[in-house]
Amino acid sequence: MNSARPCYSPDLTHLLARPFDAAETFIDGGVTFGEVYGMATWLQTRLGKTEKRETICLATENRALIAAAILASLAGGPIVLLPYSFSAQALAGLNQATGCSLALVDSNQAPPPEMEVISPPGGAKADYTLLADLRPEQELLRLYTGGSTGTPQLWSKTGTNLLGEALFLADHFTVTPQDRIVATISPAHIYGLLYSVLLPLVSGAAVVPSMPSFPEEIVRTVREHEATIFVSVPPHYRVLRGKGALSPSLRLAFSSAGMLDLSDNTEFCRCNPSGIVEVYGSTETGGIALRNRSRGETGFTPYATINWQIDNAQLLIRSPYLSPSLKLSQEGFFRTGDRVEADGTQGFQLKGRSDSVTKVGGKRVDLEEIKTAIKDMPDVSDCLVLALPDTSGRGHRIVALVETLGLEVDRIREALTSRFEPYALPRAVKIIERLPVKDNGKIDREAVLRLFAA
Repeated sequence: MNSARPCYSPDLTHLLARPFDAAETFIDGGVTFGEVYGMATWLQTRLGKTEKRETICLATENRALIAAAILASLAGGPIVLLPYSFSAQALAGLNQATGCSLALVDSNQAPPPEMEVISPPGGAKADYTLLADLRPEQELLRLYTGGSTGTPQLWSKTGTNLLGEALFLADHFTVTPQDRIVATISPAHIYGLLYSVLLPLVSGAAVVPSMPSFPEEIVRTVREHEATIFVSVPPHYRVLRGKGALSPSLRLAFSSAGMLDLSDNTEFCRCNPSGIVEVYGSTETGGIALRNRSRGETGFTPYATINWQIDNAQLLIRSPYLSPSLKLSQEGFFRTGDRVEADGTQGFQLKGRSDSVTKVGGKRVDLEEIKTAIKDMPDVSDCLVLALPDTSGRGHRIVALVETLGLEVDRIREALTSRFEPYALPRAVKIIERLPVKDNGKIDREAVLRLFAA
């Protein structure tokens, strides 16, 4: 286990030196890097550097606008705020919760309620002197994550957190201006932001403007743009089963925002020699570790820039990508909520969440163990096992949502009864054709709770 203190400060000066031509496209077939810097210059001129930095809400999925706002913020401009939803209700609530009164939107987009709209004009000229004072250690961005309770939580990120991780990824995977990226994930989420905005920004790669989600649309987009890098989430790899190879141009495929099912991974790797690089991390921690099971990697290998330890079966990390909002030990380590087991000296195996262990009637129940037992049943493609508050006084009641088209509830209960004590059996089991997920690929907890509300 690597426990040496990291000494890592990303060199961001090349963002101004421009090692790749400003005429090269940032958005494949569209906006150039020079135009992105022009919009960043306009934002700096329009909002300026004030004693108290303003906050600007990115009410857009336009990657060029987001990249421009990131550059302006990196040079001391307004702090960027990514909302957890673009609905009028969510943006109004964000305004009330944070006091943010400025919103960056597309020119043809309706203005969010209670906010002044900012929209850079076309043809703004880049003035690199306005962006010369880089401040990577300052707060750059605030963004939301649903968290384990489903309640949105706001996290802070610095330039070192975000651009530092993007630079590591660009170096580790040799991403260059010759690469073209197709991403099915929104840039309003940390995974989409890193891989479809910041990674091309630091490497010179071009990103395709659309976010395909249907299987035929994904395949067509990758092939038409001759994409070399594919960035997606487990639900999209699921729907790609049976679609064959994406494109001979593809050299890298990434998956994050949830665990990738082994069978989905196997099917993709059978048709695509690149395999899938699975990224383990979270909004608040940034990326932590990687694996590619097509290369025989069953465990995760931490980034070279991260130190890690295992304490009482829990993973502790010390990383330049940790949000300043996190509480750290005196040694600078953050205790994650994940249970792990050392895999040799270079990595670890994930064993589930530490909070997956609950008590029912005073007795210990491991939800991950129940989930594994259900997923091992024939015709089960996925499942979710939760412990919900119980008003009867037993503490919690266990429920299971099972994604299957070939099993009945009685057969699932019968199989579980042969393996677990009565107190550990789910009190409610529901069959569903597809688990409800959000557009970032994570389980929609509120939708799940509604299914079990009765």
